Amino acid sequence: KILLILGFLSTLAAIALITVAVTQNQPLPKNIKYGIVLDAGSSHTNLYVYEWPAEKENDTGVVQQVEVCKVEGPGISGYSHATEEAGPSLVQCLRQAEEVIPPKQHQETPIYLGATAGMRLLSLENKNAADKVLSSVEKTLRSAPFNFQGARIISGQEEGAYGWITINYLLGNFKQVLYQWQSGWTKFLHSLKSISETSGALDLGGASTQITFVPDEISSESPENLLYFRLYGKDYRVYTHSFLCYGKDQALQQKLARDLWVSASNSSLLDPCFHQGYQRTISISDLFKTPCTSVRKQQFPFSQLYIEGEGNYEKCRRNIQNLFNKTNCPYSSCSFNGIYLPPLQGDFGAFSAFYFVMNFLNLTSEIPFALDKVASAVQSFCARPWHEVKLAYHQIKEKYLSEYCFSGAYILSLLENGYEFTKENWQRIHFLGKIGSSDAGWTLGYMLNLTNMIPAEEPAAPPLSHGSYVGLMVVCSLVLVSVLLLAWLLFHKPKCLQKGIV
Repeated sequence: KILLILGFLSTLAAIALITVAVTQNQPLPKNIKYGIVLDAGSSHTNLYVYEWPAEKENDTGVVQQVEVCKVEGPGISGYSHATEEAGPSLVQCLRQAEEVIPPKQHQETPIYLGATAGMRLLSLENKNAADKVLSSVEKTLRSAPFNFQGARIISGQEEGAYGWITINYLLGNFKQVLYQWQSGWTKFLHSLKSISETSGALDLGGASTQITFVPDEISSESPENLLYFRLYGKDYRVYTHSFLCYGKDQALQQKLARDLWVSASNSSLLDPCFHQGYQRTISISDLFKTPCTSVRKQQFPFSQLYIEGEGNYEKCRRNIQNLFNKTNCPYSSCSFNGIYLPPLQGDFGAFSAFYFVMNFLNLTSEIPFALDKVASAVQSFCARPWHEVKLAYHQIKEKYLSEYCFSGAYILSLLENGYEFTKENWQRIHFLGKIGSSDAGWTLGYMLNLTNMIPAEEPAAPPLSHGSYVGLMVVCSLVLVSVLLLAWLLFHKPKCLQKGIV
Protein backbone atom coordinates (compact mmCIF):
# COMPACT_ATOMS: atom_id res chain seq x y z
CA LYS A 1 0.00 0.00 0.00
CA ILE A 2 2.81 2.42 0.89
CA LEU A 3 4.46 1.68 -2.46
CA LEU A 4 1.25 2.44 -4.29
CA ILE A 5 0.77 5.68 -2.38
CA LEU A 6 4.36 6.81 -3.09
CA GLY A 7 4.02 5.90 -6.74
CA PHE A 8 0.75 7.81 -6.95
CA LEU A 9 2.27 10.88 -5.24
CA SER A 10 5.35 10.76 -7.48
CA THR A 11 3.18 10.60 -10.60
CA LEU A 12 1.02 13.43 -9.28
CA ALA A 13 4.13 15.54 -8.59
CA ALA A 14 5.48 14.89 -12.09
CA ILE A 15 2.13 15.83 -13.66
CA ALA A 16 2.01 18.99 -11.53
CA LEU A 17 5.53 19.96 -12.60
CA ILE A 18 4.74 19.43 -16.27
CA THR A 19 1.45 21.36 -15.96
CA VAL A 20 3.22 24.30 -14.27
CA ALA A 21 5.95 24.27 -16.93
CA VAL A 22 3.48 24.23 -19.81
CA THR A 23 1.30 26.92 -18.23
CA GLN A 24 4.30 29.07 -17.39
CA ASN A 25 5.66 28.77 -20.91
CA GLN A 26 2.44 29.74 -22.66
CA PRO A 27 3.08 32.72 -24.99
CA LEU A 28 2.06 35.95 -23.30
CA PRO A 29 -0.22 38.46 -25.00
CA LYS A 30 1.88 40.48 -27.43
CA ASN A 31 3.21 43.72 -25.98
CA ILE A 32 4.05 45.59 -29.16
CA LYS A 33 5.59 49.04 -29.43
CA TYR A 34 5.45 51.28 -32.50
CA GLY A 35 7.49 54.06 -34.06
CA ILE A 36 6.91 56.33 -37.07
CA VAL A 37 9.52 57.95 -39.31
CA LEU A 38 8.80 60.26 -42.24
CA ASP A 39 11.45 60.37 -44.95
CA ALA A 40 11.04 63.83 -46.49
CA GLY A 41 13.04 63.37 -49.69
CA SER A 42 13.59 65.77 -52.55
CA SER A 43 10.95 64.26 -54.84
CA HIS A 44 8.43 62.81 -52.36
CA THR A 45 7.80 61.90 -48.72
CA ASN A 46 7.30 58.38 -47.36
CA LEU A 47 5.86 57.52 -43.95
CA TYR A 48 7.09 54.30 -42.32
CA VAL A 49 5.52 52.50 -39.35
CA TYR A 50 7.76 50.13 -37.38
CA GLU A 51 6.88 47.67 -34.63
CA TRP A 52 8.86 45.60 -32.14
CA PRO A 53 8.19 43.39 -29.09
CA ALA A 54 8.58 45.61 -26.03
CA GLU A 55 10.37 42.90 -24.04
CA LYS A 56 13.03 42.54 -26.77
CA GLU A 57 13.68 46.22 -27.26
CA ASN A 58 17.47 45.88 -27.25
CA ASP A 59 17.81 42.72 -29.35
CA THR A 60 18.92 42.58 -32.98
CA GLY A 61 16.57 41.95 -35.87
CA VAL A 62 13.32 42.37 -33.91
CA VAL A 63 12.19 45.71 -35.36
CA GLN A 64 10.16 45.31 -38.53
CA GLN A 65 8.33 47.60 -40.90
CA VAL A 66 4.57 47.06 -40.88
CA GLU A 67 3.35 49.93 -43.06
CA VAL A 68 4.59 52.40 -45.66
CA CYS A 69 2.58 55.28 -47.08
CA LYS A 70 3.69 57.47 -49.97
CA VAL A 71 2.55 61.06 -49.50
CA GLU A 72 0.75 62.48 -52.51
CA GLY A 73 2.44 65.40 -54.23
CA PRO A 74 6.05 66.62 -54.26
CA GLY A 75 8.60 66.49 -51.46
CA ILE A 76 8.18 69.14 -48.77
CA SER A 77 10.92 71.25 -50.42
CA GLY A 78 8.52 71.58 -53.38
CA TYR A 79 6.27 73.79 -51.21
CA SER A 80 8.76 76.67 -51.04
CA HIS A 81 6.25 79.00 -52.71
CA ALA A 82 3.29 77.74 -50.66
CA THR A 83 4.93 76.83 -47.35
CA GLU A 84 1.66 76.59 -45.42
CA GLU A 85 0.63 73.60 -47.59
CA ALA A 86 3.66 71.46 -46.68
CA GLY A 87 2.26 70.19 -43.37
CA PRO A 88 -1.31 69.42 -44.53
CA SER A 89 0.11 67.32 -47.39
CA LEU A 90 1.09 64.72 -44.76
CA VAL A 91 -2.38 64.31 -43.23
CA GLN A 92 -3.59 61.39 -45.36
CA CYS A 93 -0.57 59.22 -44.43
CA LEU A 94 -0.84 60.22 -40.77
CA ARG A 95 -4.43 58.97 -40.78
CA GLN A 96 -3.25 55.71 -42.32
CA ALA A 97 -0.77 55.34 -39.46
CA GLU A 98 -3.59 55.97 -36.96
CA GLU A 99 -5.46 52.99 -38.41
CA VAL A 100 -2.43 50.68 -38.22
CA ILE A 101 -1.42 51.53 -34.65
CA PRO A 102 -3.94 50.63 -31.89
CA PRO A 103 -5.62 53.83 -30.55
CA LYS A 104 -4.52 53.16 -26.96
CA GLN A 105 -0.88 53.32 -28.11
CA HIS A 106 -1.09 56.50 -30.19
CA GLN A 107 0.16 58.83 -27.47
CA GLU A 108 3.21 56.71 -26.62
CA THR A 109 4.25 56.17 -30.25
CA PRO A 110 7.20 58.41 -31.22
CA ILE A 111 7.04 60.16 -34.58
CA TYR A 112 10.07 61.68 -36.33
CA LEU A 113 10.54 63.52 -39.60
CA GLY A 114 13.93 63.71 -41.28
CA ALA A 115 14.31 65.93 -44.34
CA THR A 116 17.15 65.13 -46.71
CA ALA A 117 18.92 66.75 -49.68
CA GLY A 118 15.90 68.54 -51.15
CA MET A 119 15.55 70.57 -47.97
CA ARG A 120 19.33 70.92 -47.65
CA LEU A 121 19.31 72.61 -51.05
CA LEU A 122 16.29 74.76 -50.21
CA SER A 123 18.00 75.87 -47.00
CA LEU A 124 21.01 76.99 -49.05
CA GLU A 125 18.82 78.72 -51.61
CA ASN A 126 16.20 80.29 -49.31
CA LYS A 127 16.62 79.62 -45.59
CA ASN A 128 13.50 81.57 -44.68
CA ALA A 129 11.34 79.38 -46.95
CA ALA A 130 12.97 76.22 -45.57
CA ASP A 131 12.24 77.31 -41.99
CA LYS A 132 8.61 78.03 -42.88
CA VAL A 133 8.22 74.62 -44.53
CA LEU A 134 9.58 72.89 -41.40
CA SER A 135 7.31 75.03 -39.21
CA SER A 136 4.25 73.97 -41.23
CA VAL A 137 5.31 70.32 -41.03
CA GLU A 138 5.90 70.55 -37.28
CA LYS A 139 2.47 72.12 -36.72
CA THR A 140 0.76 69.23 -38.53
CA LEU A 141 2.78 66.54 -36.75
CA ARG A 142 2.09 68.10 -33.35
CA SER A 143 -1.63 68.01 -34.08
CA ALA A 144 -1.46 64.24 -34.79
CA PRO A 145 -2.22 61.94 -31.82
CA PHE A 146 1.35 60.65 -31.67
CA ASN A 147 4.36 61.58 -29.52
CA PHE A 148 6.10 64.19 -31.72
CA GLN A 149 9.89 63.95 -31.40
CA GLY A 150 11.06 66.49 -33.95
CA ALA A 151 11.21 67.49 -37.61
CA ARG A 152 14.59 68.55 -38.91
CA ILE A 153 16.96 68.53 -41.84
CA ILE A 154 19.48 65.73 -41.43
CA SER A 155 23.01 66.08 -42.76
CA GLY A 156 24.38 64.04 -45.64
CA GLN A 157 26.72 62.23 -43.23
CA GLU A 158 23.77 61.25 -41.03
CA GLU A 159 21.83 60.01 -44.04
CA GLY A 160 24.75 57.82 -45.10
CA ALA A 161 25.41 56.52 -41.59
CA TYR A 162 21.76 55.69 -40.84
CA GLY A 163 21.45 53.83 -44.15
CA TRP A 164 24.53 51.79 -43.22
CA ILE A 165 23.06 51.04 -39.77
CA THR A 166 19.71 49.98 -41.32
CA ILE A 167 21.01 47.39 -43.74
CA ASN A 168 23.52 45.90 -41.30
CA TYR A 169 20.90 45.76 -38.54
CA LEU A 170 18.43 43.98 -40.83
CA LEU A 171 21.09 41.57 -42.09
CA GLY A 172 22.05 40.77 -38.49
CA ASN A 173 25.66 41.82 -39.02
CA PHE A 174 26.05 43.64 -35.71
CA LYS A 175 25.48 40.50 -33.64
CA GLN A 176 26.43 38.04 -36.39
CA VAL A 177 22.93 36.58 -36.57
CA LEU A 178 21.72 35.48 -39.99
CA TYR A 179 17.99 35.73 -40.66
CA GLN A 180 16.95 33.53 -43.55
CA TRP A 181 14.08 35.67 -44.77
CA GLN A 182 13.72 33.74 -48.02
CA SER A 183 15.80 31.61 -50.33
CA GLY A 184 17.21 34.59 -52.23
CA TRP A 185 18.34 36.35 -49.10
CA THR A 186 19.86 33.15 -47.78
CA LYS A 187 22.05 33.02 -50.88
CA PHE A 188 22.91 36.70 -50.52
CA LEU A 189 23.85 36.34 -46.87
CA HIS A 190 26.02 33.31 -47.54
CA SER A 191 27.74 35.22 -50.35
CA LEU A 192 29.27 37.54 -47.75
CA LYS A 193 32.97 36.82 -47.31
CA SER A 194 32.65 36.62 -43.55
CA ILE A 195 29.70 36.68 -41.20
CA SER A 196 31.54 39.13 -38.98
CA GLU A 197 31.89 41.71 -41.79
CA THR A 198 29.51 44.58 -42.27
CA SER A 199 28.10 45.52 -45.65
CA GLY A 200 28.73 48.91 -47.21
CA ALA A 201 25.78 51.15 -48.09
CA LEU A 202 25.16 52.95 -51.39
CA ASP A 203 22.23 55.37 -51.34
CA LEU A 204 20.92 57.38 -54.28
CA GLY A 205 18.16 59.95 -53.94
CA GLY A 206 16.88 62.73 -56.15
CA ALA A 207 19.30 65.38 -54.87
CA SER A 208 22.22 63.54 -53.22
CA THR A 209 24.06 60.25 -53.11
CA GLN A 210 25.93 58.61 -50.21
CA ILE A 211 28.64 55.97 -49.94
CA THR A 212 29.34 54.40 -46.51
CA PHE A 213 31.48 51.42 -45.52
CA VAL A 214 34.06 50.15 -43.04
CA PRO A 215 37.44 50.41 -44.77
CA ASP A 216 40.15 47.80 -44.30
CA GLU A 217 42.61 50.35 -43.02
CA ILE A 218 41.84 53.69 -41.41
CA SER A 219 43.77 56.63 -42.83
CA SER A 220 44.18 60.01 -41.18
CA GLU A 221 44.00 61.76 -44.55
CA SER A 222 40.40 62.97 -44.30
CA PRO A 223 39.10 62.66 -40.72
CA GLU A 224 35.91 64.61 -41.52
CA ASN A 225 34.72 61.60 -43.52
CA LEU A 226 35.08 59.16 -40.61
CA LEU A 227 32.42 58.31 -38.03
CA TYR A 228 32.84 56.15 -34.95
CA PHE A 229 30.16 53.83 -33.58
CA ARG A 230 30.09 51.40 -30.68
CA LEU A 231 27.27 48.93 -31.24
CA TYR A 232 26.59 45.79 -29.20
CA GLY A 233 30.05 45.90 -27.64
CA LYS A 234 31.98 46.30 -30.89
CA ASP A 235 33.70 49.41 -32.31
CA TYR A 236 33.15 50.46 -35.94
CA ARG A 237 35.11 53.11 -37.81
CA VAL A 238 33.01 54.03 -40.79
CA TYR A 239 33.89 56.06 -43.88
CA THR A 240 30.97 58.06 -45.25
CA HIS A 241 30.51 60.89 -47.71
CA SER A 242 27.44 62.54 -49.18
CA PHE A 243 27.58 64.24 -52.57
CA LEU A 244 24.99 67.01 -52.67
CA CYS A 245 23.72 67.72 -56.21
CA TYR A 246 24.61 64.20 -57.35
CA GLY A 247 21.22 62.57 -56.81
CA LYS A 248 19.74 61.45 -60.11
CA ASP A 249 17.36 64.43 -60.54
CA GLN A 250 19.93 67.10 -59.74
CA ALA A 251 22.55 65.29 -61.81
CA LEU A 252 20.23 65.52 -64.81
CA GLN A 253 19.72 69.23 -64.12
CA GLN A 254 23.50 69.65 -63.92
CA LYS A 255 24.00 67.84 -67.21
CA LEU A 256 21.36 69.88 -69.03
CA ALA A 257 22.73 73.16 -67.63
CA ARG A 258 26.23 72.19 -68.75
CA ASP A 259 25.00 71.13 -72.21
CA LEU A 260 23.18 74.45 -72.60
CA TRP A 261 26.26 76.36 -71.43
CA VAL A 262 28.45 74.52 -73.97
CA SER A 263 25.98 75.10 -76.79
CA ALA A 264 25.93 78.84 -75.94
CA SER A 265 23.05 80.53 -77.72
CA ASN A 266 21.35 77.41 -79.08
CA SER A 267 17.83 76.96 -77.67
CA SER A 268 17.61 73.35 -78.95
CA LEU A 269 19.50 70.35 -77.64
CA LEU A 270 19.89 66.93 -79.20
CA ASP A 271 20.24 64.85 -76.04
CA PRO A 272 21.72 61.31 -76.23
CA CYS A 273 20.31 60.42 -72.78
CA PHE A 274 16.67 60.56 -73.93
CA HIS A 275 15.03 58.10 -76.33
CA GLN A 276 14.93 58.87 -80.03
CA GLY A 277 11.64 60.57 -80.78
CA TYR A 278 11.22 62.00 -77.26
CA GLN A 279 10.67 65.75 -76.90
CA ARG A 280 10.67 67.98 -73.86
CA THR A 281 10.55 71.73 -73.28
CA ILE A 282 11.87 73.15 -70.02
CA SER A 283 11.96 76.64 -68.56
CA ILE A 284 15.40 78.26 -68.39
CA SER A 285 14.55 79.82 -65.02
CA ASP A 286 13.56 76.40 -63.61
CA LEU A 287 16.79 74.86 -64.91
CA PHE A 288 18.99 77.33 -63.02
CA LYS A 289 16.94 77.82 -59.86
CA THR A 290 18.82 75.37 -57.59
CA PRO A 291 22.30 75.83 -56.09
CA CYS A 292 23.39 72.79 -58.13
CA THR A 293 23.08 74.67 -61.43
CA SER A 294 23.13 78.35 -60.45
CA VAL A 295 26.90 78.50 -60.95
CA ARG A 296 26.28 78.25 -64.72
CA LYS A 297 23.45 80.77 -64.73
CA GLN A 298 23.72 83.48 -67.37
CA GLN A 299 21.52 85.54 -69.63
CA PHE A 300 20.12 83.66 -72.61
CA PRO A 301 18.20 85.18 -75.53
CA PHE A 302 15.39 82.64 -74.98
CA SER A 303 13.24 81.60 -72.03
CA GLN A 304 12.79 77.92 -72.86
CA LEU A 305 15.02 75.03 -73.86
CA TYR A 306 13.77 72.52 -76.41
CA ILE A 307 15.17 68.99 -75.98
CA GLU A 308 14.98 66.19 -78.52
CA GLY A 309 16.09 62.65 -77.72
CA GLU A 310 18.86 60.84 -79.59
CA GLY A 311 19.03 57.54 -77.68
CA ASN A 312 22.80 57.02 -77.83
CA TYR A 313 24.13 55.30 -74.71
CA GLU A 314 27.84 55.77 -75.43
CA LYS A 315 27.44 59.51 -76.06
CA CYS A 316 25.25 59.75 -72.97
CA ARG A 317 27.97 58.16 -70.81
CA ARG A 318 30.57 60.58 -72.19
CA ASN A 319 28.22 63.47 -71.47
CA ILE A 320 27.62 62.31 -67.89
CA GLN A 321 31.33 61.76 -67.29
CA ASN A 322 31.83 65.52 -67.53
CA LEU A 323 29.96 65.86 -64.21
CA PHE A 324 32.78 64.08 -62.36
CA ASN A 325 35.99 66.03 -61.90
CA LYS A 326 38.75 63.42 -61.74
CA THR A 327 41.68 65.72 -62.49
CA ASN A 328 42.62 66.89 -58.99
CA CYS A 329 43.11 64.55 -56.02
CA PRO A 330 44.92 65.90 -52.95
CA TYR A 331 44.81 62.47 -51.25
CA SER A 332 46.23 59.01 -51.93
CA SER A 333 42.95 58.08 -53.64
CA CYS A 334 39.75 59.94 -54.53
CA SER A 335 36.27 59.34 -55.80
CA PHE A 336 35.64 62.61 -57.67
CA ASN A 337 35.71 66.36 -57.10
CA GLY A 338 38.81 65.93 -54.92
CA ILE A 339 36.98 63.87 -52.23
CA TYR A 340 38.97 61.22 -50.38
CA LEU A 341 37.85 57.61 -50.94
CA PRO A 342 39.67 54.70 -49.26
CA PRO A 343 39.94 51.39 -51.16
CA LEU A 344 36.53 49.72 -51.43
CA GLN A 345 36.00 46.92 -48.95
CA GLY A 346 33.45 44.09 -48.73
CA ASP A 347 29.96 43.76 -50.11
CA PHE A 348 27.70 46.76 -50.73
CA GLY A 349 23.94 47.10 -50.52
CA ALA A 350 22.70 49.65 -53.07
CA PHE A 351 19.20 50.94 -52.33
CA SER A 352 16.68 53.74 -52.96
CA ALA A 353 17.01 54.96 -56.59
CA PHE A 354 19.88 52.54 -57.23
CA TYR A 355 17.38 49.72 -56.67
CA PHE A 356 14.33 51.35 -58.30
CA VAL A 357 16.13 52.08 -61.57
CA MET A 358 17.93 48.74 -61.77
CA ASN A 359 14.75 46.89 -60.86
CA PHE A 360 12.90 48.63 -63.71
CA LEU A 361 15.66 47.48 -66.07
CA ASN A 362 15.38 43.88 -64.72
CA LEU A 363 18.90 43.97 -63.29
CA THR A 364 18.21 43.04 -59.66
CA SER A 365 18.34 39.24 -59.68
CA GLU A 366 19.56 37.22 -56.67
CA ILE A 367 22.85 36.52 -58.44
CA PRO A 368 24.26 39.91 -59.54
CA PHE A 369 24.86 40.55 -63.22
CA ALA A 370 28.37 41.16 -64.52
CA LEU A 371 29.22 44.79 -65.31
CA ASP A 372 29.27 44.28 -69.08
CA LYS A 373 25.80 42.64 -68.94
CA VAL A 374 24.43 45.62 -67.00
CA ALA A 375 25.94 48.11 -69.46
CA SER A 376 24.55 46.10 -72.38
CA ALA A 377 21.04 46.10 -70.87
CA VAL A 378 21.07 49.87 -70.31
CA GLN A 379 22.42 50.43 -73.82
CA SER A 380 19.66 48.29 -75.33
CA PHE A 381 16.98 50.17 -73.39
CA CYS A 382 18.32 53.59 -74.41
CA ALA A 383 18.37 52.50 -78.07
CA ARG A 384 14.63 51.75 -78.11
CA PRO A 385 12.54 54.47 -79.83
CA TRP A 386 10.29 56.53 -77.57
CA HIS A 387 6.99 55.41 -79.15
CA GLU A 388 7.93 51.76 -78.48
CA VAL A 389 8.92 52.47 -74.85
CA LYS A 390 5.70 54.41 -74.22
CA LEU A 391 3.64 51.53 -75.56
CA ALA A 392 5.48 48.91 -73.53
CA TYR A 393 5.30 50.87 -70.24
CA HIS A 394 2.07 52.83 -70.64
CA GLN A 395 1.27 52.50 -66.93
CA ILE A 396 4.32 54.57 -65.87
CA LYS A 397 4.19 58.37 -65.75
CA GLU A 398 5.87 59.88 -68.80
CA LYS A 399 8.34 62.02 -66.81
CA TYR A 400 9.69 59.03 -64.88
CA LEU A 401 9.70 56.74 -67.91
CA SER A 402 11.58 59.24 -70.06
CA GLU A 403 14.42 59.49 -67.52
CA TYR A 404 15.21 55.79 -66.99
CA CYS A 405 17.77 55.82 -69.82
CA PHE A 406 19.64 58.73 -68.22
CA SER A 407 19.28 57.26 -64.72
CA GLY A 408 20.63 53.86 -65.80
CA ALA A 409 23.62 55.44 -67.55
CA TYR A 410 24.17 57.79 -64.61
CA ILE A 411 24.20 54.94 -62.07
CA LEU A 412 26.83 53.12 -64.12
CA SER A 413 28.92 56.28 -64.42
CA LEU A 414 28.63 57.05 -60.70
CA LEU A 415 29.54 53.53 -59.57
CA GLU A 416 32.17 52.78 -62.20
CA ASN A 417 33.79 56.16 -62.83
CA GLY A 418 32.85 57.97 -59.61
CA TYR A 419 33.36 55.28 -56.95
CA GLU A 420 35.84 53.13 -58.90
CA PHE A 421 33.90 49.87 -58.97
CA THR A 422 35.39 47.58 -61.62
CA LYS A 423 34.30 44.45 -63.46
CA GLU A 424 36.21 42.49 -60.79
CA ASN A 425 34.24 43.81 -57.78
CA TRP A 426 31.01 44.89 -59.49
CA GLN A 427 29.24 41.72 -58.42
CA ARG A 428 29.79 42.65 -54.78
CA ILE A 429 27.07 45.27 -55.27
CA HIS A 430 23.65 43.92 -54.31
CA PHE A 431 20.67 46.05 -55.32
CA LEU A 432 18.28 45.93 -52.35
CA GLY A 433 14.62 46.94 -52.26
CA LYS A 434 13.63 45.22 -49.04
CA ILE A 435 15.39 43.08 -46.46
CA GLY A 436 12.70 40.84 -45.03
CA SER A 437 9.63 43.05 -44.64
CA SER A 438 11.55 46.32 -44.21
CA ASP A 439 12.64 48.79 -46.89
CA ALA A 440 16.36 49.35 -47.21
CA GLY A 441 16.99 53.02 -46.41
CA TRP A 442 18.06 55.41 -43.67
CA THR A 443 14.76 55.68 -41.73
CA LEU A 444 15.04 52.54 -39.59
CA GLY A 445 18.62 53.38 -38.60
CA TYR A 446 17.48 56.90 -37.71
CA MET A 447 14.77 55.61 -35.37
CA LEU A 448 17.04 52.95 -33.82
CA ASN A 449 19.59 55.64 -33.04
CA LEU A 450 17.15 58.16 -31.58
CA THR A 451 15.37 55.57 -29.43
CA ASN A 452 18.71 54.09 -28.23
CA MET A 453 17.58 50.64 -29.35
CA ILE A 454 21.09 49.63 -30.36
CA PRO A 455 23.02 49.73 -27.07
CA ALA A 456 26.75 50.46 -27.00
CA GLU A 457 27.33 47.31 -24.98
CA GLU A 458 26.06 43.77 -25.46
CA PRO A 459 22.79 43.44 -23.48
CA ALA A 460 23.05 41.15 -20.46
CA ALA A 461 21.21 37.87 -20.97
CA PRO A 462 20.66 34.76 -18.81
CA PRO A 463 22.51 31.64 -19.98
CA LEU A 464 19.22 29.84 -20.72
CA SER A 465 15.94 31.02 -22.17
CA HIS A 466 12.84 30.79 -19.97
CA GLY A 467 11.54 27.77 -21.91
CA SER A 468 14.86 25.93 -21.67
CA TYR A 469 15.05 26.65 -17.96
CA VAL A 470 11.55 25.31 -17.26
CA GLY A 471 12.12 22.23 -19.42
CA LEU A 472 15.39 21.48 -17.66
CA MET A 473 13.70 21.81 -14.24
CA VAL A 474 10.98 19.33 -15.27
CA VAL A 475 13.53 16.76 -16.52
CA CYS A 476 15.63 17.13 -13.37
CA SER A 477 12.53 16.73 -11.16
CA LEU A 478 11.46 13.57 -12.98
CA VAL A 479 14.95 12.12 -12.67
CA LEU A 480 15.02 12.99 -8.97
CA VAL A 481 11.64 11.34 -8.32
CA SER A 482 12.72 8.24 -10.26
CA VAL A 483 15.97 7.98 -8.29
CA LEU A 484 14.17 8.37 -4.97
CA LEU A 485 11.60 5.74 -5.94
CA LEU A 486 14.31 3.34 -7.07
CA ALA A 487 16.27 3.92 -3.87
CA TRP A 488 13.19 3.19 -1.74
CA LEU A 489 12.56 0.00 -3.69
CA LEU A 490 16.15 -1.15 -3.17
CA PHE A 491 16.29 -0.46 0.59
CA HIS A 492 12.70 -1.51 1.53
CA LYS A 493 12.20 -4.51 -0.70
CA PRO A 494 8.43 -4.96 -0.99
CA LYS A 495 6.99 -8.43 -0.20
CA CYS A 496 6.31 -9.10 -3.86
CA LEU A 497 10.04 -8.57 -4.69
CA GLN A 498 11.18 -10.60 -1.63
CA LYS A 499 9.03 -13.59 -2.72
CA GLY A 500 10.48 -13.32 -6.20
CA ILE A 501 14.05 -13.45 -4.84
CA VAL A 502 13.28 -16.50 -2.63
